Amino acid sequence: MLNVYFGDMPGAIFNTAVYFKNTYRDSWITNPLSVQMIKDVDKSDVVSESVIESPVLGSITPLALSGGVKTLMLVKFDREHVFNASTCGDNCAKWLLKIAENHKVVINLHHVMDFGKGPFKIKVLNNGKTVSNMDELLTATVDCF
Repeated sequence: MLNVYFGDMPGAIFNTAVYFKNTYRDSWITNPLSVQMIKDVDKSDVVSESVIESPVLGSITPLALSGGVKTLMLVKFDREHVFNASTCGDNCAKWLLKIAENHKVVINLHHVMDFGKGPFKIKVLNNGKTVSNMDELLTATVDCF
């Protein structure tokens, strides 16, 4: 299940780009889920662990990926930390839910991300409420900021 803490969260890693730069592993890039996320979010193709083909930037390294993709990979592969997912655009929301399908995931948000029109299951850690759609999420986050 996806667990979200809204607002300032002690211990959460705020600057995900710097953290990614210093901790990512080559194997993360070629992981099948990462390949799908990079294709969907950045519209880019993974060639190898160190080369990604971007339609805008040409051949890039993993360090040139978007902040959203970097954060998604951190959430997927580093389960010891909580990351600021406000570096992600709304196009990352479905991936956060997918990563959280099989295990507990905790993220920090400084805004209310749009998780779409469909049903989902998110626990708001600020107040313990579990929500299943955007209307419920908006109501549950009123007092979180």
